[in-house]
Amino acid sequence: MERLKAAVIGIGFIGAAHVEALRRIPYVDVVAIVDGIGIEEKAARLGIPAYFSDYKEMIEKCKPDCVHICTPNHTHMEIALYAFSKGVNVVCEKPMARNAEEAKIMVEAAKKSGLVNAVNFHNRYYPIPYQMRNMVKNGEIGDVFAVQGGYLQDWLQFDTDFSWKILSDKCGKTRATADLGSHWIDLAEYVTGQKVKEVFAEFKTIYPTRKQETSEGVKEVSIDTEDFSYIMLRFDNGAVGSASFSAVFSGKKNQTVLQVAGTKKSLEWDNEKVNDLLIGNRNEANALLTKDPSLADADTASIISYPAGHAEGFPDAFKQNFNAIYNAIRGIQPANPFATFEDGLHMMQICDKIYESAHTGRWVAIN
Repeated sequence: MERLKAAVIGIGFIGAAHVEALRRIPYVDVVAIVDGIGIEEKAARLGIPAYFSDYKEMIEKCKPDCVHICTPNHTHMEIALYAFSKGVNVVCEKPMARNAEEAKIMVEAAKKSGLVNAVNFHNRYYPIPYQMRNMVKNGEIGDVFAVQGGYLQDWLQFDTDFSWKILSDKCGKTRATADLGSHWIDLAEYVTGQKVKEVFAEFKTIYPTRKQETSEGVKEVSIDTEDFSYIMLRFDNGAVGSASFSAVFSGKKNQTVLQVAGTKKSLEWDNEKVNDLLIGNRNEANALLTKDPSLADADTASIISYPAGHAEGFPDAFKQNFNAIYNAIRGIQPANPFATFEDGLHMMQICDKIYESAHTGRWVAIN
């Protein structure tokens, strides 16, 4: 079997998670990492043979088959365009860019290159959402008419919490919406097979300033991105939806909930109960389907690595997503699609329209 070479650019929490997941794919070698801070220590800790502070130098010297972009949002476009120009496939963390204009340029470069391109919307590759998608496609829950849920965290709850992710010049003009909401909206569309066509939103920024620790002491920084957002959605096949996205919801460390209502049944997934699917019924008892390859449909069983009773979670979803992407590099397409740059652009267009709605107080159509 042909071996493929991977390189990860940006070794914060998420970059290290990419390295770990890639190492679980038997035919992929992580040959290099890139970071501007503490790269030698990070390489030693992760056991990576080659390390660089310059991604261009890394691509020239290591010639990877694929790079994973895990850097702040404002750098995504530049890195992706360079990788494509050198014939390198690209996996990009979400959100794909700071706005739809940047994302469109990235899509055009991807199309011109003919290379595999992907956005790491890993929620698609948990077994339960995968199963939900196939149940909807097969008509088991009837016609989908409502979708609701959200994505909640609390890591930015206090005004002393600070990150580049709250700065619009680095993250883009939406924060909770693009960082958390893009995950949920992509998952909702993926499971239901319906696309968002209109949005209505309300934003709230709790702290107009936050405290940032610097070498010269603590300074107050003005904040122009939202701490949380509430949205309503209209989908192209008639469904309506609502969701909340927040990084200031006390006690919620990383909860994603998706509820889908159909004319026959409803489905509910909560990633804090990652291997359980609640199936709602009207005239019989509700059902609980726990991840089990012998009970799942054939497509879903193909992305389940362990027997019933053995949980599969965050790192496993990464592994299954990357396995699908690297198989595509080898010319093998998955049963259900991973997110491409086209999907990433679509999410950025939705986020931009949610921003517009929140600042105009009206429904906004997605072009």
